[in-house]
Amino acid sequence: MSRRLLSVLFPATGPGRGLALAQWVNSVGDGAYYVCSALYFSRVVELSADRIGLGLTLAWAVGALAGVPLGHLADRRGPRGAAVLLAAATAASVAGLLFVRSYGAFLVVACAYATAQCGLAAARQSLLAGLVPPGERTGVLARLQAAGNAGIAVGAGVGAVALHLGTAAAYLSVLAVDAVAFAGCAALLGRLPVVAAGGSAAGGAGAGSGTGSPAGSGRRLAVLRDRPYALVTALNAVMLLRMPLISLAVPLWVAERTTAPGWTVSALLVLNTGAVMLFQVRTAAGVTGLPSAVRAVRSGGALMLVSCAVFALSGGGGVPVWAATAALLGGAVFQVWGEMRQSAGAWQISFDLAPDGRQGQYQGFFGTGVPVARMLGPVVLTTLVIGWGAAGWLVLGGLFLVSGLVMGPVVRSAAARAGGVAAGRGLTPRSTGNPVLTVVKE
Repeated sequence: MSRRLLSVLFPATGPGRGLALAQWVNSVGDGAYYVCSALYFSRVVELSADRIGLGLTLAWAVGALAGVPLGHLADRRGPRGAAVLLAAATAASVAGLLFVRSYGAFLVVACAYATAQCGLAAARQSLLAGLVPPGERTGVLARLQAAGNAGIAVGAGVGAVALHLGTAAAYLSVLAVDAVAFAGCAALLGRLPVVAAGGSAAGGAGAGSGTGSPAGSGRRLAVLRDRPYALVTALNAVMLLRMPLISLAVPLWVAERTTAPGWTVSALLVLNTGAVMLFQVRTAAGVTGLPSAVRAVRSGGALMLVSCAVFALSGGGGVPVWAATAALLGGAVFQVWGEMRQSAGAWQISFDLAPDGRQGQYQGFFGTGVPVARMLGPVVLTTLVIGWGAAGWLVLGGLFLVSGLVMGPVVRSAAARAGGVAAGRGLTPRSTGNPVLTVVKE
């Protein structure tokens, strides 16, 4: 990597650097795993495609349910220790895949893997909230996203070697690399400052992280009764249908509905990964509070509508190869631009609406959008895009647009619930310095 790229991916100092390094390390393992896991399960474990799909859907459903209680555990016991433990548990579950040779064992280990992954995501968000001041969190998360994409790109190269070899030993080596990567992630997270349970690191860097009452007050798992936050999470889950768009829907669209050459799929994946690496930090720089976050999500939805419309133009046997290829590349540019805008806004919203001391459970709940998108995305996207063609693309784009537009009023309602009368009058609490209770203007 060049020095300039390293400066984008990894902050020069502070806890953000340690978080980014940990993200990069485990993403190298993830990249290798993503490339090879399906073939490992089919060729080595000898499972059919439908059983693999069903098993992974079940596993991510279990992981989604486990995210909130594991996030609550991070709030109660301290996020650094919980993150280290869950990273180690992820490493152990990946290592367990080395010994899977039956469907029953596959289900057990896959559920353990998804549970540890979802819990780790919540604990890391809670850890970040305790280590990083509110105004800097979205910027740090942008660097983590960029570092993660860089790691996935490196890991995909490792996985490509295993695919070329095509042997059981090569696939097993990839799983071993992933397990070691998560063990390394646990070690790096363990070097970060300790964050007190329901609080911040020594020196109060992350103080004033939310809008509500401290962890010790109220009933447990309060997020399950926070209806406005649940609606924000649901809208975000709809927008996260973009996740399987480039990796699943577009490749199928290219193969079945366009005249574009097969290499276009790889080009689109490279474009997406590279753009996030280079521009996610810059895109997130202007998102510093709820008003700017709402604008980012709204513009992200609009950009993804444009992306879907451009993708639709590539379909049909009568479209020349050059035109289909150009439309696919153009659609991918709008898609990744919308993705970066939506991500930056969603990060800020998820943190600013979470009460002090409950970041773990709230981030665990907000993070359920990822496994939900992984579970429902393949069915929804293939039905719309492959089944309905150009009309399906426009329906999908409409879902993105409407979700982005509705997010503003819903965020205002959630902020009002969190801040009570102060939020309703557009007042900012003096104790936090966080603009979360400022009225969001459309």
